[in-house]
This record gives sequence, structure tokens and C-alpha cells, in this order.
Amino acid sequence: MSEPSDRLIATKLRAGLAGCQIGNEIVVVEETASTNDLVWEAAQRGAAAGFVVFAERQTKGRGQYGRRWESAPYQGLWFSVLLRPAMTLRESPRLTSLLAGVVSATIAEKTGCAPTIKPPNDIYISGRKVAGVLVEGRTAGDGSYVAVAGIGINVNQAIDDFPDELRGTAGSLAMVAERRIDRSKLAIGLLRTLDQTIR
Repeated sequence: MSEPSDRLIATKLRAGLAGCQIGNEIVVVEETASTNDLVWEAAQRGAAAGFVVFAERQTKGRGQYGRRWESAPYQGLWFSVLLRPAMTLRESPRLTSLLAGVVSATIAEKTGCAPTIKPPNDIYISGRKVAGVLVEGRTAGDGSYVAVAGIGINVNQAIDDFPDELRGTAGSLAMVAERRIDRSKLAIGLLRTLDQTIR
């Protein structure tokens, strides 16, 4: 497992996102059931678009179709972003595709690896799943579209960090790049690209 010093620090992440709407407020929690749930709670309290929650560990992280998402502590990026894009609930599948494209492009840029997207929301490298996107959308009281985008990226896991049932299919960026990846730099790069893409 990564050393405890390899922690995500909200102030450091925020400093790397100066001028961005996405990441205007960032919370890092040690553990939660699901970052999507925390962002929905913040949305109900009136949080602005761009609010982000990272968790070092999720106990009930979820993927597409209610599947469980394994999130080993300090090894990956597990986070959710509050979005209020100019689209309707019916158009929301387009947001999933857009986000998967952003995640894939950022991984390629930051690691030199060549990801492929398995539509609609999974990212693979060398036949192993390294990342996924889950968009949950609702129509607000004023009729506007509100979405929470959950993103999970396996960053620094070794094969032994995955449960037995996933070792044949799951992978991490470090396994493919054959080096440790700076999680904070990857997170900042991803959120900056999201800020430039999602309006």
C-alpha cells in the first residue's frame, strides 16, 4: 500500500486549479460510503457547480448498473463532481461519453499510456479496466439539469491489491506505465480538462 504521506490535500489540489470553476471548492475525506452521495447532499444544501469530493477510501463505491467499485486506500482517485451543464436529463448519456473521453485523454497525456473506451463509461489499457465513470442526473425544481459525476481511477495498485475475483480483469496506471503516478498531479490535470470541456 502507498505510504500515508501519499495523501490528497484539498488546499494543494485547489491551488492547482486557480481560475477554474470545477474545483472551486474541494473536500477530501478519509473514508465514506460513496462520494456521489456526499456531493448530492452538498447539492441539496445549495453547493455551486464545480464542487468536488475526494475520498481516500470508499466502502460502497458504485459503478454502472449498481456494481461495486473497489477503491483501495491511497491507491487511486475516487471522487465526484457536481455539474449543472446546459443539457436536459434526456441528453445525459452524452455527458457520460464526454466524461469518459476526458478521463481517457488525461490518462494518455499524464502517463503516455494508450487507453481505450468501452462504451459508455469504462476505460481500459492493455485489456484491463483502469477507470470508470458514473453519472447520476436529476431535474431540479427550476427544471434545470443537475448531475453528479463519479469517477474512479486505479492509479498505483499492484495486482495483489485487487480482490481475487478482479485480478484477471483489473489494472492500474502504475502497472501499465511501470512507475508510480503522482495522484495529485493527475487529479489536477483531470479537473482542469473537465473545466475546459464541461459547460
